[in-house]
Amino acid sequence: MRRLLLLVLLPLLSLLSTSASAATLVVDVRDARGAAVTEAVVYALPVGRQFPPASRTAVMDQKNRTFIPHVLAIQTGTAVRFPNSDDIRHQVYSFSSAKTFQLPLYKGTPANPVRFDKSGVVSLGCNIHDRMSAYIVIVDTPHFAVTKNGRTEIASVGAGRYALHVWYPEMKDAPPPVALTLAATDTKALTVTVRK
Repeated sequence: MRRLLLLVLLPLLSLLSTSASAATLVVDVRDARGAAVTEAVVYALPVGRQFPPASRTAVMDQKNRTFIPHVLAIQTGTAVRFPNSDDIRHQVYSFSSAKTFQLPLYKGTPANPVRFDKSGVVSLGCNIHDRMSAYIVIVDTPHFAVTKNGRTEIASVGAGRYALHVWYPEMKDAPPPVALTLAATDTKALTVTVRK
């Protein structure tokens, strides 16, 4: 009985100690006038460490001739499904260097998701509807989030040194990364100012 109890409790205690020893980043992204930058991808790259590729699946939907979400952030290795929730056909494509692909004209959901195995920004379009556009931002870390009203939170970041990066759709020049050193239980709030 004790052995069974230990088998059940040890993984739970490990999970609790991991989450209790993780930092949280609260990031505001503002332009030069102080206005909130929405749909900015904020990600913390560890210094001197690498993460294995993710084995997750994400979704980029199409509704009312619009990609939803407009900006999708994912970790390298993630597969993305492209359901078409419209009652018309779409033909999704990208000629971006991070991932070039084309889904033939379709309704419903293609059988196979598209795997994104290289970091970078992928611009999406629809060959049938020119006004449809979106972005997939692929990062080499599980520590990322997208801003809403200029603010986002990245939880469960391990202790260590990081370079905090920001990407947003109207970006011309990438702002310099912010160097961070996080302790195990830090909650760090910061503001990043970008130029549009």
